[in-house]
Amino acid sequence: MTDTVLARLAALKTTPTPDLKKQWRELFDTEAPPYNRRFLESRLAYRIQELAYGGLKPATIERLEALGEQLDGGNIVLRRIRADDKPIAGTRLIREWQGVEHTVTVLNDGYEWQGRPYRSLSAIARAITGTRWNGWVFFGLKNRRGQA
Repeated sequence: MTDTVLARLAALKTTPTPDLKKQWRELFDTEAPPYNRRFLESRLAYRIQELAYGGLKPATIERLEALGEQLDGGNIVLRRIRADDKPIAGTRLIREWQGVEHTVTVLNDGYEWQGRPYRSLSAIARAITGTRWNGWVFFGLKNRRGQA
C-alpha cells in the first residue's frame, strides 16, 4: 500500500490541472476550489494519505476545536476571518519593474527587500520606482478599486 501511495503522491507533480480537479471531485465529492495548482496538489496529497493511513485522531480534532472556541467563542464565521490581510510571514512577493525582478519577503513585523527591513510595501514600491505607489497595488495584492 505504501508504494501505491508514494506513486500517487509523486504523480501529482506531473498531472495536468484538469486531471487534478477530477481527482479532487473523486476524493472530496465536491468541485475543486478555484485556488492555484500548488494548493490542489498539497490538499490532494494530504487526502490521499489520509484515506490510506487514517486522519487525525478524534482527541486531536476535539483539542483543535476547543482551541478554536477559546479564540472565537465558537463562531465559525469569525474563525474563518484573518485578523489582517497581510500575507503570512515567509511569503515572497515578486514584482518585475523595468526589466528587474524584485523579491520582497513578508516578516512578522514588516517586510524585507534587498536585505533591509521596511515597515510597509508602499515604502518598498517607492524605493523601487522613485514615485508614490500603493504597495498593495504595486505588488498585485489588491486591485485599484480596493478589492483584495
